[in-house]
Amino acid sequence: MSVRRDVFQAIADPTRRQIMTMLADKKMNVNSISEAFDMTRQAISLHVKILQECNLISIEKEGRERVCKAQYEQLAAVNDWITDLRGIWMNRFNNLDNVLGNLKNKHNEI
Repeated sequence: MSVRRDVFQAIADPTRRQIMTMLADKKMNVNSISEAFDMTRQAISLHVKILQECNLISIEKEGRERVCKAQYEQLAAVNDWITDLRGIWMNRFNNLDNVLGNLKNKHNEI
């Protein structure tokens, strides 16, 4: 049975977010990525595999190396989700502001 992964699982882990940040600037091989972390290359390879399964990076062969390249189009789903939540919370905060404003006005009338 294979594990179904999505972009939210990928960005849930701080190591994967850091790898994504590193790859935003340039392509890197797995060895170069692993040098930036205090964990085994095998652990970094697992994080890279998850990012690849979530279509946030692609891995290309360049000579004898596997090079990781960012492809962050999938992050649009995260942006859409955050935008929706932001709208919901902004409405709630505006309602709270109205309630507090009414309470303040009533207090000032006393």
